[in-house]
Formats: sequence, structure tokens, C-alpha cells
Amino acid sequence: MPAPRVRFCPAPSGWLHVGGARTALYNWLHARGNGGAFVFRIEDTDAARATDESMRGMVASLRFLGLDWDEGPEVGGPHGPYRQSERGDLYAAVTAKLLQAGAVYDAYETAEELAAQRAEAERERRPPGYAGGHRGLTDEQREAFRREGRRPVLRVRTPDEGSVTFDDAVRGPVTFEWSSIADFVIERADGTHTYFLANAVDDLAMGINFIARGEDLLSATPRQLLLYTLLLRDGVLDDALADNGYPARPADAVPPAFAHLPLLVGEDRKPLSKRHGSVAVDEFRRQGFLPEVLVNFLALCGWSYDATTERFTVDELVERFSFDRVGRNPALFDTAKLRSLNGDRIKELTDAELAERLQPYLVEAGLLSNPATPADQALLLGFAPLLRERIQTLAEAVPLIAFAFRDEVTYDDRAVAKHLKDRAGEVLDRAAGALADVAWDGDAILATFRALAAELGVGLGKAMQPVRVAVTGTDVSPPLPETLALLDRATVVGRVRSAGARLAQAPDTV
Repeated sequence: MPAPRVRFCPAPSGWLHVGGARTALYNWLHARGNGGAFVFRIEDTDAARATDESMRGMVASLRFLGLDWDEGPEVGGPHGPYRQSERGDLYAAVTAKLLQAGAVYDAYETAEELAAQRAEAERERRPPGYAGGHRGLTDEQREAFRREGRRPVLRVRTPDEGSVTFDDAVRGPVTFEWSSIADFVIERADGTHTYFLANAVDDLAMGINFIARGEDLLSATPRQLLLYTLLLRDGVLDDALADNGYPARPADAVPPAFAHLPLLVGEDRKPLSKRHGSVAVDEFRRQGFLPEVLVNFLALCGWSYDATTERFTVDELVERFSFDRVGRNPALFDTAKLRSLNGDRIKELTDAELAERLQPYLVEAGLLSNPATPADQALLLGFAPLLRERIQTLAEAVPLIAFAFRDEVTYDDRAVAKHLKDRAGEVLDRAAGALADVAWDGDAILATFRALAAELGVGLGKAMQPVRVAVTGTDVSPPLPETLALLDRATVVGRVRSAGARLAQAPDTV
């Protein structure tokens, strides 16, 4: 058996769904664990929906997850091009040969006529698929339709009887009766080609020998198996490749085997969608999930391993993954569990690692330059141990420390109303004086607040919270003494004095 050649071929009409990312991951793990090749192919034959922006997003999401490819965009390879929109000449040559061989036929029905046929089938409780009405058109009938200005689609003639069985690596033997598979379109009336044809041609031409994809595509498999047979019969594909300057198929190429993966579902057991929250890989990146955690989590959405832990490194996943341990039942995408795993992993990062991971989020928020100055890098490194136990995602750190990277304080109205009242002015005045002379470290600053609270006869919180709001603009921050010690003394005292002065002048407008 040759080494696996697998492919991931998303349609670039949006963002990369986590379900698609799991499909890419399983293919990648299978290839990497068995000395194979991972091919990234762009399925952009639907020009009305495909966008370059979406393609760039797909590439970026795969890169974020650490999934590299052996052939495809930005990499190239011996069987390119890897965008289906650039392979139209090959598809046209193949359909011409299939038409000549009698494997496909022109069908001229209008959209309205097809809709009427479906409605009639529904009324008569018949399967809604194409009824084959134009299978046997005469030359005269075709000419008459053309004179009306109709442009045909090309349909594959499916067998009238019998069945097709294939051995699915997840589901075992699967059988479809051909009577349930209607003739299907491979070339649209505008001359563009459908998913069925483009993928069948490219799978064979690129030597893909194993396909893992979502179970929602299970019903498409008989059509692709039929196309594989038609394309290989009498050298149809090989001749089209040679005639159009494409490389020959790999010498050891065989028609692909299949694995259909269970769907990802939310807690309501329905297919995962936006109603369940974030479903795009890039959204999880923006929220600050670590790529290695997301990869680990996605691997476990359908796959299991006999171990006492659910935590695996990428190398461990490559070593242990196999499709015989992928289940058939829908896989729950538990966001709460993902957050918990992410928080656990953040706690294990060193200060330097956490600071490095946080930096892009502060840059994106406009708080750091890119690259950051040495002073800002040092400040961020100082905050790392104060944040580690307080965040479950990297993005959660940004509002906690944004004040430290801004020249001006942005006050939270709720925090001001709650803490800058009553004796807050007196607290700020005394605190400014005390902080101007104290040794500048967390222990000394905490002792100063304790002394201030005792002197004023208030609780420690009453002594600290007005200062926290004055310096940070909010009442939620890392531990205050350690936080103040990271900042420049003049900045801290200046913000405390400024808040006190504004409170004295206009208590409601701090």
C-alpha cells in the first residue's frame, strides 16, 4: 500500500469552520504519522462565492494551527495548479471526452421546469432527484432547444439498477442502491464545473488515495466513485492530462479510500453553528486560545485514545492518531472544556513565553508598537506572573493591563461611581503622599496601604480601590501593590494626584 496522499480542499467563501479545521487536522495527522503527503487544494470553481480574502483567511488559519502542507498555495508542487479556478481547461477536456464516450448527456430543462418536477415528485411521494427526462433526446430535440436559446448542463448517467459498496474507515461497509442516486450535473450551463467533477478529476490527477471528510458528504461518495470509474475507463483522464500539458498521475496512484467523520455538535446536539457561539478558527485566535490547545481539543472531538490523560502534544497526536479510533456518533464541541484546557496551559507557560504570546494581542489593540520597545517588553514580562492565574485566554489579559501602556487613564463610569465617593478624596490625597516616599516594591507598597487603612480607620479595600481606579481607570486589575511596583513611580503618583484633584473640583466627572 503506498504512503497516504491526503487532501484538504475548502471552498474559500468564508472563514475556516472548526469542523473543517478538524477535518484538516485528521488528514494532516494521518499523513504525518504514516510518511505521507498533505495536499492543500482550493475549491473555488464557484466564482460567485469564492474570494481571495477568504482564501488568505483559510491559509492564515491553517498556519495558526501549525498545519503545514506539502503541496498547495504558497508551496507549489508537481501536480499544480492547486486552485480549481485555474484548472478549467482540464475539466473541459475531461467533460468533452466523457460526452464523446456517452457517459454524460446534455440536459436542457430550465430552473422552472426542474422546480415543477420536484414539486410533482413531492406530491406523488417520489424521491425528489432528477427524473432523467432528457436522457434520450434526439439530435432534432437538442437542436430545437438550442434554437430556443437554452444552454444545457451536462449530467452523468447513473446505473439504473444494482448497488455500490465501499469500506469506510470510520463507518465500515456502506452500501447505496443506484436507484436512489439520480443523474447529477458535472458542468453547469455557463460552462463551469461542479464539485463532483472537479474533485474527482483532481483527486485522481494528484494521486490522492485517502479522503477524510465530514459525514454530511457521505451521500456524495457514490457519485465520486462512479466518476473515478468513468475517468479511468479508456484513459479518459490520462489523455486529458497529456493533451493539456498537465503532469501524469503518480505511477502508484489508486482510487481513494474514504473516512467520513462524525459531525461536531453543540450542547443542544445540533450541528455546530454560530448560534452556539464562536465557530471560526480565526475567532478562537482573536479570543486568545493557544493553537496547541485548540489542536489537542479538536483531535479529541471524535477521536479517543486509551490513556489516562486527554492532553497530548502535537508529536504525540502524530504518533497515536488512527482512524480506527474515530467514533461514529456526533462529537460534542464543549467550549467550557476548551476554555478550561486553555487556562491550564497558560498557567504552565513561563513568564517569557506568556509575555511573547500576549504581545500580538496588545499590538492588535494598539497598545504596543510592532516591534515593541524594550521598555514595553520589560513591562509586559513583569505583568506575566500577575496574569497567569487570572486569565483563561490571552485576549482576556488586554483589558486588565491596557492602562499600563496608555499615557492617559480611561475611566470606567461604574468603577468611578462605586469607589470615588465618600472619603475617596482623602484616601487619594494621603496615598499620593505616602507612595511618593515608599520603597518601590510590592511588599513595601502593600505595607503602605495597610498603614493608610489603619490611619483612616477603613478597611484595606477602601484604602486600595480608589487608588486602583485612579491608576487603572477600573476596579479590576492584577494585584495592586505588584502592579504599581511595575509602573514608574511618577506615573502612579501623578495619576493619583490628578484623580484626587478632579474629584475635588467635580466629583461626578473624574
